[in-house]
Amino acid sequence: MDVSDRPGPIQRLRQIWMFRELLGNLVRKELKVKYKNSALGFVWSLLNPLLYLVVFYVVFTLFIPASISYFPIFLLSGLLPYNLFSAGLGGGTGSIVGNAGLVGKVWFPREILPLAAIGAALVHFGLQFLVLAAALVAFRYQPSWSYLPLLIPALLTLLVFLAAVAITLSAVNVYARDTQHLLELVLLAWFWMTSIVYPYAQVRAKIGDWALLNPLTPIVITMQRAIWGNHLVTISVKKAGKPVGKLVPALPDLSQWWYLRNLAILFGVSIGLVFFAFWVFGKLEDNLAENI
Repeated sequence: MDVSDRPGPIQRLRQIWMFRELLGNLVRKELKVKYKNSALGFVWSLLNPLLYLVVFYVVFTLFIPASISYFPIFLLSGLLPYNLFSAGLGGGTGSIVGNAGLVGKVWFPREILPLAAIGAALVHFGLQFLVLAAALVAFRYQPSWSYLPLLIPALLTLLVFLAAVAITLSAVNVYARDTQHLLELVLLAWFWMTSIVYPYAQVRAKIGDWALLNPLTPIVITMQRAIWGNHLVTISVKKAGKPVGKLVPALPDLSQWWYLRNLAILFGVSIGLVFFAFWVFGKLEDNLAENI
């Protein structure tokens, strides 16, 4: 295809919208394949966060008391968006290679394949969020009602950022198959670099708000602030050259606008990354079928 004939980003978005029915069908296909011949089906999606909830409640309540109040709620409120990101990116990266037969037979916007993987991950996220909601009811735990509306822009920002990275890597993975294997290591490191199992205050005390450069951090701490709220935790700081414990809020004790500002910045960057993803995809898509 001649460079001048390649559709631009806006055209690509229009094509994806035109094929939205196919996108919905591919999401359903992803879900059916995952649970094919499974007796429990979608229940498996609920068991993962439920197991986390039970294990961490038992361990950090009965055996090793955690310094973070209601630690299971804190953990799940940060873990679920990470699981959505990890599952969507992993599935999206391998989506074109995994649908080799479909790519070689009929034309459609290939970007739909990683987006379908993200759609399936979003369904799992919704099911897992039900476990978190049930935990809030079971523990009679009140979320931060004034911050709760921030869940919507946080989720939207995560999906746009995820789509940009997944579309890019789905095309790169066709030519460099090590991409998918390397991604597993990157996601593992990304998990520990994000304040999911430890409070953001612990990182902030060391490097300040530079930690917000991690794209998942603004999303995770917003969801934690909305669902878990904010409690005091003890962090280690140096005083006169010696480490001492200091009681501080686990999350920035700032207004909704501070969290929304961080999401808005990341959302703007993510939109730019989507355009970059379409550009990369356009460069690599001509020979996708031949290289699968």
